[in-house]
Amino acid sequence: MSLPVQLPLSVQLRDDATFANFFSGQNAALVNMLDIDRQVPGIETEQFIYLYGSSGVGCSHLLQAACHQVDSRQGRSIYLPMNELVHYPSKLLEGMESLQLVCIDDINAAAGIPEWEEALFDLFNRLRDANTRLLVAADSSPKALKIELPDLVSRLSWGVVFQVHPLVDKEKVAALQLRAHLRGLDMNEDVARFIIYRSNRDMGHLFRILQKLDSASLRAKRKLTIPFVKQVMSW
Repeated sequence: MSLPVQLPLSVQLRDDATFANFFSGQNAALVNMLDIDRQVPGIETEQFIYLYGSSGVGCSHLLQAACHQVDSRQGRSIYLPMNELVHYPSKLLEGMESLQLVCIDDINAAAGIPEWEEALFDLFNRLRDANTRLLVAADSSPKALKIELPDLVSRLSWGVVFQVHPLVDKEKVAALQLRAHLRGLDMNEDVARFIIYRSNRDMGHLFRILQKLDSASLRAKRKLTIPFVKQVMSW
């Protein structure tokens, strides 16, 4: 679908960012609120949701999944990673109110940049008036951000605020198995646990390992066993 502005080529949705492959753990209430397919008929969708969490917990994944879902229904959405876009003129935000969904990621990156703080404040007002759904993600709660524009701080506190909690090790095992299953791989619990205990436990890192193992398994026509994982990862 055509968008109001042309974003830098580096801004793209990941194909694997879906609600189906996101293991919610303690974040089930948030995922249920974001995923339109899980919502109860007759219950109005929240117009503004703010989510925050540490690196690797899945905030970006959830925002991109929401965009994919809108796009799959022939709607129009846009994903705005502020850590990339603050290096461009803030006029990029013009016309966003014509969309069904706007997702602003890493809004903390705009803190202390007057041009962008003003532009985001104006965008919030236009989206509210147009009844456009807005999802915002950051590394901390609205009150903990270093936003200097008081009116923008106020706007960020308008909606429902969720902290995205990291998965515990048991949940990471289940998340890795789920992602493997969706790739058509058979990964038992022992293999998943071995991978988690031998590597960096950041979920993004774990999924990159899974991608490497998937490719190696396909080439070698081997199942994912602990000896095979040791061989591929040089562990």
